[in-house]
Amino acid sequence: MTGKNMKRGGLNDLRKMKERGETNPTVNAEPAPELLKGFWDDAEMVNRTVTKEPISLRVDADVLEFFKAQGKGHLTRMNAVLRSYVEAQRSKTHQ
Repeated sequence: MTGKNMKRGGLNDLRKMKERGETNPTVNAEPAPELLKGFWDDAEMVNRTVTKEPISLRVDADVLEFFKAQGKGHLTRMNAVLRSYVEAQRSKTHQ
């Protein structure tokens, strides 16, 4: 990884950065829109055998806990939800 925001340092450097508030996220994302009641009622789990891309993703703590509470495989389920959304959006644009 490289980039203008990349920094090198040891654990003590990180602790000092944290004290100065330099490790806080700087992204001010808009909150996600509320979904209509029953939005996921007809959702189906779809297993796909495609190459996965590793990423870092920030999600709301309650969303993560919801998926984790369903047991092992929470990341797979989260991907399935995203896949369902992508396919629904694609079908809207190809009609």
